[in-house]
Amino acid sequence: MIPVRHGAVKVDFDAAHASLRVQGMDVFDDHDLANSLTQGLGLPSPAIPAMFPVHAKVSFDVEWDGALATADIENSAQNFKGTFLSTGATIGWSAEQTGFQFQSDTPPDPKANLISVLGRERNGVFFS
Repeated sequence: MIPVRHGAVKVDFDAAHASLRVQGMDVFDDHDLANSLTQGLGLPSPAIPAMFPVHAKVSFDVEWDGALATADIENSAQNFKGTFLSTGATIGWSAEQTGFQFQSDTPPDPKANLISVLGRERNGVFFS
């Protein structure tokens, strides 16, 4: 887990709005999922060459906005209940490392989103 600064996340659940803004976060770029899972060793079959992770910086701006549907779920047997809002969402994303930069579409296309959910839940000792 990578911590973010205190003000990076803002939520107004009653208004069905939330945001996450991160600028210049230091990460490792593992090139692909196989190298991420094998710590840079690649795979023999299917052949995915070994690729050592490199330092990179990422920035992203995620906005959830507008309740499209609401679901209230309660499972007393498992001490769980919550309210979940299906919302619209957009994300702007950029990454940079030595010799490479990437920037997602600006502005982000809200039609590219398949599903987004904001939730407020209680469980365990906080269930009652």
